[in-house]
Parts: sequence; structure tokens; C-alpha cells
Amino acid sequence: MSEQVKQYSEPTWRKVLLSSQTTIQTAIGNLENSGLQIILVVDINGSFVGTITDGDIRRGLLRGLSLNSSIDSIIHRSPLVVPPQMSRETVLQLMQANAIHALPIVDETRQVIGLHSLNKLLTPCQHPNLMIIMAGGKGTRLHPYTVNCPKPLLPVRDKPILEHIIERAKEEGFHNFVLAIHYLGHMIEDYFGDGSSWQIQIDYLREEQPLGTAGAISLLQSSPETPLLVSNGDVLTDVRYGEMLDFHNLHGASATMAVRLHEWQNPFGVVNIQGVDIVGFEEKPIVRSHVNAGIYVLSPTALNVLEKDQYCDMPTLFSRLQERGDRTIVYPMHEPWLDVGRVEELDKAQKEWKNPLTSKF
Repeated sequence: MSEQVKQYSEPTWRKVLLSSQTTIQTAIGNLENSGLQIILVVDINGSFVGTITDGDIRRGLLRGLSLNSSIDSIIHRSPLVVPPQMSRETVLQLMQANAIHALPIVDETRQVIGLHSLNKLLTPCQHPNLMIIMAGGKGTRLHPYTVNCPKPLLPVRDKPILEHIIERAKEEGFHNFVLAIHYLGHMIEDYFGDGSSWQIQIDYLREEQPLGTAGAISLLQSSPETPLLVSNGDVLTDVRYGEMLDFHNLHGASATMAVRLHEWQNPFGVVNIQGVDIVGFEEKPIVRSHVNAGIYVLSPTALNVLEKDQYCDMPTLFSRLQERGDRTIVYPMHEPWLDVGRVEELDKAQKEWKNPLTSKF
């Protein structure tokens, strides 16, 4: 595992994981040093037991406990916790309604996998990571709108699709963007320039020929030092880019793909057979599958499987990484999402898209 991945897989919150046999004096020192205002207590198997705050310690000392006493008797064993899939907005509402500054993230096996901090939620992190947006496609399915206009510049609510994506990422603290352009790319450059009008930095990867949804990344002049966020240039979504980046780092992945659950209902009754025998019936069954949402996180080492200026799409890149033995994972997303790839989706976006933070499709 690279040093960069190792660094991210050991986040600050892990420093506040303590055993129930820890002394109160050690707990006090941990609270002072971490600055997170909470201790997460786990058992010998790493399962979550409860939390301790400064108030719990004070009450214990008032009861006659000493600094050398175990923290076992002051653990709050039924604290408020949240699952990893809970949205940022809901978490923030819970924390504000309950006047708490830190909220443990616990999975279904009672393992602690993170910690929400109120300060972090209220003040977005500044991310040094590059965000690459694939904006070079011809958009043939959107003819005639794209005959004289590149698809990423098509307006949705009086603003280009690409501008929605950039502003959404900027709100989360991303300021370094790279746009991969090809078809009518000069129009995109003329509109966005170097990004100074948005108080961000924009550079360009200019494809001489279409290189697919991953190939353009091979045109980067230098290898990035931190994971890349990559998005298709026609995806409107309320996904939290920063949370997806944290998820990728937490799992030590080489590549992460955002996926959405897609449901399709068969309009007919299905007959299940074996040979000529009927073995059952299903009335208009629903088929569920996960589909690629067109948003990715790639660790720097993942770019090694790309060949300079050679066509490669994202599924191929993921396959190459798997063949190499790298870990590739999915990021299940539940937020509003729309792939503006056809006229019907463009019409839907025009009618229903309001703001990436509040819109519901």
C-alpha cells in the first residue's frame, strides 16, 4: 500500500478509539490532544461500546472516581449514532437538533467507520485534489442542440450543465479543475477561460481525437500526488464529492465508481419454466441493478494502467486495475442524479432542476 493511501486510511478520528479498560487520566489527555470533544469506546473485538465526553468525566469524578479509575463506569452506552449512508443534511439536522458536536458513524456490524464533526459539516474542507471533467463528447444523441454547441455548454435553467457541475464542486472546497475537451472545445475554453471569474483554477486537456471517458487523463503533464475526482461532463447530481473522496480513502481503494440502484419493471407477467414445465409465475417483476453514475475517484497509481494518448473508457480502466490485483470499489449513491445524454433528460432537467443542494428528481 502506498504511503498516500496509508495516510488516508488512518484518519484523525481513529486517535479517539479507546478500550473500556483505559484510565480516566488517559481519557482526559486524549480529549485534550484530539480536539474532537469525544472518545469512542470499543471492545477487544473493535465493536462499538459507547462514547465519553468531558461532561461524562466530570460527573464520574464528582461521584468519587479517581484519575486512575477505569472509564468503564462512565461510558455513555446508548449514544446517538448514524449509518454511513445517511446524508449530510440529515446528519447536520440531527446534530443541531440534539446540540452535539460529534456523531459516530457505525456500520451494521457495530464497527466504527468514521466520525461526523459539526465544525467540519458547517465549514467545508478545502480539497487540493484535482477534479477532471470529461467534456469532449459530440453529444450526438442530443442533435440538433449539439450541432453548434458542445453538450456541456447546453443551458439548464440559464446556466451551462458544466457550470452547474463546477459550482457544485466549488461549494465543497474543490478549486483545481481540469477540463478534457475535443468537440467544439474552443467554445468551452472561451466560456470558462482560466476559471478566474469563478475564483478557481481551470486547465485543459485537449484531445486530438476522442480518447474515451478515461483516456484523456493520460494527457496530464505530471502525475498527481493526491486522488483524482473524475466526472462526466453531462451529469447533474447532488452527490457529496468530498464524502465520496473520503469513502475512497477510507477503504484504501485504487479506484472508486459511484453507482446508483436502477429499477425496471417488466410490463408483462413472467412465466418461469424448466424445459416445457411451468415452475412458477411472477406478475410484472421488478429487476434491480446497479448502474455506473459517471463519477469516479482514482488514486495516483491507478493512472499507471493508461497508455499515453490512447483510447480507454472507465470500465476498461477498472478491468485493468482488477487484473493487476488493485482494489476497485463502488460508492452507492442515493442523491438526486440525472445523466443529460438525451433530449428527454435535457427537457427534464430544464423543468425540474433547481439547485444541486435542494432539487429532487
